[in-house]
Amino acid sequence: MNFRNNGLAKIIGVLYMLVSVGCEAPPEEISMPETDLSSENLIPMPSTMVATNSGFKLDQYTRVVTSPVDGNLLDVANYLTDKIAEKTGLRLAINDPEGEEKEAVIYLLQQQNTSWPNDEAYTLSIKRDSLILAAPSAKAAFRGIQTIRQLIPEISNDTLAEYPIWPIATGSIEDHPNFEYRGSMLDVARHFFSVEDVKKYIELLAYYKINVLHLHLTDDQGWRIEIKSWPRLTEIGGSTEVGGEAGGFFTQEDYKEIVAYAAARYMMIVPEIDMPGHTNAASVSYPILNGNGKTPQLYQGTRVGFSTFDTRKDTVYAFIDDVVREISALTPGPYFHIGGDESHATKKADYLYFVNKVEKIVQKYGKQMIGWDEVAQADMDSTSIAQFWDNERNAKLAIEKGMKVILSPAKKAYLDMQYDSLSKHGLHWAAYIPVDTAYVWTPETYVDKIPKEMILGVEAPLWSETISNLEELEYLAFPRIIGYSELSWSQEENRNWENFRVRLANQTPFLDMMNVNYYPSPRIDWVKSNRSFKEILKD
Repeated sequence: MNFRNNGLAKIIGVLYMLVSVGCEAPPEEISMPETDLSSENLIPMPSTMVATNSGFKLDQYTRVVTSPVDGNLLDVANYLTDKIAEKTGLRLAINDPEGEEKEAVIYLLQQQNTSWPNDEAYTLSIKRDSLILAAPSAKAAFRGIQTIRQLIPEISNDTLAEYPIWPIATGSIEDHPNFEYRGSMLDVARHFFSVEDVKKYIELLAYYKINVLHLHLTDDQGWRIEIKSWPRLTEIGGSTEVGGEAGGFFTQEDYKEIVAYAAARYMMIVPEIDMPGHTNAASVSYPILNGNGKTPQLYQGTRVGFSTFDTRKDTVYAFIDDVVREISALTPGPYFHIGGDESHATKKADYLYFVNKVEKIVQKYGKQMIGWDEVAQADMDSTSIAQFWDNERNAKLAIEKGMKVILSPAKKAYLDMQYDSLSKHGLHWAAYIPVDTAYVWTPETYVDKIPKEMILGVEAPLWSETISNLEELEYLAFPRIIGYSELSWSQEENRNWENFRVRLANQTPFLDMMNVNYYPSPRIDWVKSNRSFKEILKD
């Protein structure tokens, strides 16, 4: 038999040994199979891996022990044991004083006296009787436990009771992210998505070490975040969405729940209030804000560029001050996104004046401003950030001003683009983006004359004009967002399409377990998930 999936080979090895020694043999009498760490289907690919070709025995007797230095490490340990229980049915004890020395142990250790490459770096040392995750902080340890989760082989539920042992490949891993900002954007303005929908997306992103969720909270079609000082924004502006559905919005309690859920997964929320264009929902709610000279009406279409704030009116800036103040108080992350794209109804001089004024308001509340690449045309502070989506000249202009950039090129990174002409959902005004096109580009050199040290990171935006529910969201996001996670995390020399497509093909067990409605691209030889030993042996 020739197996491309090393996990399947490991399972067969375990079955052979269990049959040989008898299923009633106690765990300590069962020899672990030889395994190859370098053949595991890890995404994103770690910085370095060295295999020692043995197996760490994960079973009901395995314990988890944490370093006492950082109390947050205990939360990480609880998260890990919850995820192990979901995948295997095993409930591992944490810091159990009754544990025996002969039992296999997973150690989560904080080491601050080590020279780490950055604050998300970690190491894994996996031996037959110990798995040691060392990291400078709980945040870094959280990245490391995603690797542990992926190293646990897939065994079907009908096999768990009979063969309750999961061999984890031994060896060592040293790992750290290539970029500090690794994100996806979700547009909840064109179509609204519930708190539970957003939570599921966060959970999926965290598995692949993505650490930013950018929420596009407002647009012409809807205003989705409660502002207590301006209540009609949600009462009126939140009542519609593309296609005429009822819309919806997050109360401030809802938003805090999302922020807390993300924070528990060491993911920051970046809120976006798009302006001075894309502002029809705000202007319908409060016509005093409107600057296009027309009577505003609720809008449910997909056209862009027709709306604008009155950029010369003091009331507009008082309004923006209130909005930024209230949202900033709910958002612990360092960034506030002001949009700034496609402001075609705003005169150029008015646009530049507006961006400069709003940048100062954002800074007043202790945040760094992010804007789509058009904002680089204004007289920007070097601490602000330009998100490149369309115009390379704007991206280069930002660099000349000392600003960092986030890479979200529409032709490569827009999740709302169709995979091909037969795709059920999405658009193709920028390009068709099949799975290989989404992966085969190099962020470090994509824009000429932008040095790597000026690239904050990579973000894959998902605009929602053509999707209205979680299944459709997942169809466009997966599997492409998995590739963007590797482009963001893994070093350039460790990224290879042919290798990645094999590892991607083996993500089906996780995606199926999470009930993800992913697009089964014909360019990937997807591996069937949740096969029992009997099914494997028949092949």
